[in-house]
Amino acid sequence: MKLLVNGACGRMGRAVLAMIDQGIQGAELAGAVDSYSSGDGILKSLNDFTGEADCIIDFSNHAATAELCDYIQKTKIPAVIATTGQTEEELQMIDEAAKAAPIFRSGNMSLGVALLMELARTTAKMFPDADVEIVEAHHNQKLDVPSGTALMLAEAVKDAHPDYDVLVGRHENGKRPKKEIGIHSLRMGNTVGIHEVIVNTGTQIITLKHEAQDRSLFAEGALSAAAFLIGKQPGLYNMNDIVTQ
Repeated sequence: MKLLVNGACGRMGRAVLAMIDQGIQGAELAGAVDSYSSGDGILKSLNDFTGEADCIIDFSNHAATAELCDYIQKTKIPAVIATTGQTEEELQMIDEAAKAAPIFRSGNMSLGVALLMELARTTAKMFPDADVEIVEAHHNQKLDVPSGTALMLAEAVKDAHPDYDVLVGRHENGKRPKKEIGIHSLRMGNTVGIHEVIVNTGTQIITLKHEAQDRSLFAEGALSAAAFLIGKQPGLYNMNDIVTQ
């Protein structure tokens, strides 16, 4: 499969390029794009690419959503959107673009995190009166807070408890109310990604944890998502579609 990598100069973009160089999953490089490109064969804009590609892998920035979605609608090329931090308006752009081509969007490209979400959902159902807290840690250069993965985990808990509210951080004095999912973000050093879901019933604690030890796992997941997406009908897909296929 021929891949067009958007955000090629970032940490994850470089990891994807390294895997393509290794021929992982039979991947070939169709082109590389980054708005911060200084040459070396890397294009400044998606619109500068006029070749053929089977899928776009996007590890750029949510601010580039409009350009990405316009390009998808124009070319009908499938896309794996691994960028996080989109605004509601940008998410609507992705929904609209998915009418023209298949789009895979996930706040985390790890199959392990997909499993963690399912475990969080099941645990929340088993203990309906428990307090649930989510703690996530990433490197000190990460821009979005909380992480897309933490929000996905909160949504998994809300699947079990639709009446729960999500609180990002806790800033004021006062007792912890019931029916609240707390999210806490740590930013430090070179931490790749740690996510914990803590379920406390008052008599016992269940801790579910996933720790990413190498960014290559996200690049590998993005390639798996691209392989899954090729040949699919237009629409929105996510990691659960891979897990349950």
